[in-house]
Amino acid sequence: MTAETTSTRIGHALARFLGIRLNYRTPQGADDLSRGESVYSVSSADTFLECEPTSWDYIQAITPNGRDIARWAYNLFPFTHWITHYNVPWLVGDLIAGITVGAVVVPQSMAYARLAELAPQFGLYSSFMGVLIYWFFATSKDITIGPVAVMSTITGNVVNKVAQEHPEIPGHVVASALAVIAGGIICFLGLIRAGRIVDFISLAAISAFMTGSAINIAVGQVPALMGIDGFSNREATYKVFINILKHLGRTKRDAAMGLTALLFLYLIRFACSYGARKVPRRSKLFFFLSTLRTAFIILLYTMISWLVNRNHRKSNERLFKILGDVPRGFQNAAVPTINRTIVSTFASELPASIIVLLIEHIAIAKSFGRVNNYSIDPSQEMVAIGVTNLLGPFLGAYPATGSFSRTAIKSKAGVRTPFAGVITAVVVLLAIYALPAVFFYIPNSALSAVIIHAVGDLITPPNTVYQFWRISPLEVIIFFAGVVVTIFSNIENGIYTTICVSIAVLLYRVLYAKGRFVGKVKIHSVVGDHILGQESKSSEQRFESTDPETSTRNVFLPLEHGDGSNPQIQPESPYPGIFIYRFSEGYNYPNANHYLDHMVKVIYEQTRRTNLDTYGKLGDRPWNDPGPRRGHALEDHSDRPTLKAIILDFSSVNNVDVTSVQHLLDVRNQLDRYAAPDTVDWHLACINNRWTKRALASAGFGYPTPAGDANVFERWKPIFSVAEIGGNASAAAAAQHRENERELKRQRSVSKSDAHDAEGVAKVDTASSNTSDLAQDIATSKAYATVTTSRVAVLHGLNRPLFHVDLTSALQSAIANVERRRQDEPKGVGTDFV
Repeated sequence: MTAETTSTRIGHALARFLGIRLNYRTPQGADDLSRGESVYSVSSADTFLECEPTSWDYIQAITPNGRDIARWAYNLFPFTHWITHYNVPWLVGDLIAGITVGAVVVPQSMAYARLAELAPQFGLYSSFMGVLIYWFFATSKDITIGPVAVMSTITGNVVNKVAQEHPEIPGHVVASALAVIAGGIICFLGLIRAGRIVDFISLAAISAFMTGSAINIAVGQVPALMGIDGFSNREATYKVFINILKHLGRTKRDAAMGLTALLFLYLIRFACSYGARKVPRRSKLFFFLSTLRTAFIILLYTMISWLVNRNHRKSNERLFKILGDVPRGFQNAAVPTINRTIVSTFASELPASIIVLLIEHIAIAKSFGRVNNYSIDPSQEMVAIGVTNLLGPFLGAYPATGSFSRTAIKSKAGVRTPFAGVITAVVVLLAIYALPAVFFYIPNSALSAVIIHAVGDLITPPNTVYQFWRISPLEVIIFFAGVVVTIFSNIENGIYTTICVSIAVLLYRVLYAKGRFVGKVKIHSVVGDHILGQESKSSEQRFESTDPETSTRNVFLPLEHGDGSNPQIQPESPYPGIFIYRFSEGYNYPNANHYLDHMVKVIYEQTRRTNLDTYGKLGDRPWNDPGPRRGHALEDHSDRPTLKAIILDFSSVNNVDVTSVQHLLDVRNQLDRYAAPDTVDWHLACINNRWTKRALASAGFGYPTPAGDANVFERWKPIFSVAEIGGNASAAAAAQHRENERELKRQRSVSKSDAHDAEGVAKVDTASSNTSDLAQDIATSKAYATVTTSRVAVLHGLNRPLFHVDLTSALQSAIANVERRRQDEPKGVGTDFV
């Protein structure tokens, strides 16, 4: 205790030396409020003094404890949550999905490796490490990590740049270093649980990304499907489409393989869906047949390709394009080389690489999670991406992230758990070591058919777009903007466009948030043709009279009916000179000035100055209020009330800041000068955050405003909200009382009915006995006895009487104190209009 006192004294002395006012803006006499100025609150209710939160409380709230750290460590490995429940049906689904994705990822990864200006085997290395590592950290069952077109293109740009500046550095060394640096940064963001940054990706942005990417991928696969060459399918979607039309005459035999494969994929799906509807008992069989269709088509067309091309192994002799030779083994396994020279060459490309890795993966994961009815942890997904890119380069991998097309195939194949990644890893491993001869004959056109079939259903249907329009027309514009930019530019520009426009719209809504003045409306609940709460109350209904569902209640609606309420119902103005103002989109520094300018403008329009002689001479008037023109009389506003009190509804406000509170202080001072010599009371209702209360109380809000030299408490009439705190007088006891009364009546009716049955005399005696016992129990029970005095406690601290639990109590307090001041004024004095 002595040490605490000494430290406090030292702190106060230091504050005096530095000129810090510890009682900054503490209202005069505020400490007296702790006594409780309401006789009722002191004598009949438990007193409560609200303590301000301290900086130490905040530190404790955000500092993880032992349980939090244990939970954090446990959540780092999500596979432990479900691996013990693994079963055979899950394994079957994972086998099908894993093998199907494995059959696609091998040729696709080698093609993407060429985009990265690397040899084909590096794509296999990236795919193997991606699917093998991801399942340990996965919160999405559908995602397949590996090489993707966008990231491969960025990697290729980096490799080309380094090759020009430092030709002695191999390209795969640069790509591996890029993966390690980007993976380390992303892993760090995931470990500190910063995944919330991806929440800036709105649903409209994700849908636009899905739709634009699906169109981009599908159109990009058409040349391979048709065997058309002579142009790049990595250009903008519209250019690829135009080139396809220009070169349709170059269609080769590949079209026969690709188009029939695509047709069979849709026919199998339609047939299985039709069979499941016609023969419901065989629905599971049809489901597995439909799921296997991609693997079946790949195997079927690989066999056909082998039959027609086995004697035409040379590239110029093949009847259509096939994969060809696949490298064998991990030829570039080594510790990644990272030094200042290498990192400096791609430092300018590092931000773009990180953004693409995050946006593509998490946007895809969120999309498929929404489609397949599960949620992902963005922070954990960051850990998964980071660890994959940290460990992959040890086997020669380059940057990898979630693949849109392969994820679509995996989802379509009926994956059940992330363990399917292990199956895919086995397939890739077989491709690297044992199966190059099998994959040699896979037709490129058949793979294109599988990809087009997989992404075709990911295009947002028109009905969903219409629902977007019904909910938020502006977001439909954002959606189409993203799709158009994706089609006419590229996928990454499309997602950047939607994100930037979405953030701009969010900032606009916050910046130009408009508050509303509200008024009181008394409402009743109606059941059929009966209005609850208007029937006469008998003694038996004494407990029901306080039920909010059967009594009248007050609600507060916008005066201008901006909420769409019935315009025939006109909300009552709270009281002449009292205004209730509701914030709509939070209250912070971007929108504080806009809010308060609107509030002050309306108050000036609907009230008048308390002292009409404020400007005695023309020269006393300020430049921004010069008054009427020379020769014209001053406008008469004597019919308007003077400003008495302002009630602020903070129900939509969670946090405030220095700027917003300072704006509120400036407006309070402005309106005090406007209402002088009277003062304006500020009542604040529905404050949901202790730190917001502390900030407002530090600025002098929550306390009565003293008028001149008078003691503020001489004229102040505090009104506090109280609530039951349990016991015999609680609402639960009252409800049980009603239930027991009903049971007693039912038992009596049963007794009377049984009394007419001659053969049931014993039953009558028993029922009567039971009834008497029940009545005696109820009569002697203290819990259900008639209550004369309730035990209650105040909801808000007595030391802050102008902080209210709701608008009703705030309005009651404001009106009561305005009336109190009117009574205290000498007769014939004052200019208020009420």
